[in-house]
Amino acid sequence: MSQTFPATSALDEEVARAELYGLLARLWYAAPDAELLAAFQVAPTEAPAAGAFLEEPWRQLVGIARDTDAAAAHEEYDALFGGIGKPEVFLFGSHYLSGFLNDKPLVQLRHDLDKLGLARTETTYETEDHIACLFEVMRYLIAGEDVAVANLTQQQAMFSKHVQPWLPALCDAVLQHPKARFYAALAAFTRAFVDVEAQAFDMLD
Repeated sequence: MSQTFPATSALDEEVARAELYGLLARLWYAAPDAELLAAFQVAPTEAPAAGAFLEEPWRQLVGIARDTDAAAAHEEYDALFGGIGKPEVFLFGSHYLSGFLNDKPLVQLRHDLDKLGLARTETTYETEDHIACLFEVMRYLIAGEDVAVANLTQQQAMFSKHVQPWLPALCDAVLQHPKARFYAALAAFTRAFVDVEAQAFDMLD
């Protein structure tokens, strides 16, 4: 599939945020294919969202992506998150919040999604607490047309309850893994982006 990269100052900040959440969701859900890696070849190297704090981790991610082929990305993804049995690194919030998969944090998340009128589609095989699924929810809460759901209040609530508490632990686990290369760069950028989001939401209080 084709991938639109978030623009910088030329694009409305909220649209850029939504597109960035969408890109991160795609990269955490599965290894980038040849088409997506080709898009990195022409991606801007300026930070895709406001804040100089993102500049260097984004540049690092683009640089690694430009030096990675699809086969290597697929092999790395499988080594870190796939395989038979227990993966090297879990991508599910319940694991970090309670120590178990499909546990109470997932039940709470499903309850909160139900209140928003959101549910997992039949084509989505991962549970809702997979980081890619949560990033897709955040993208919708920014870009959705239903202002009763897609608004800053709901974004802040979803982020502070279901993303922020465990995302740094996931990023640290990837960064510390000896087989991580592309995903180490993605983890570093993801953590930087989430830090910027957390600071922005804190300003709303």
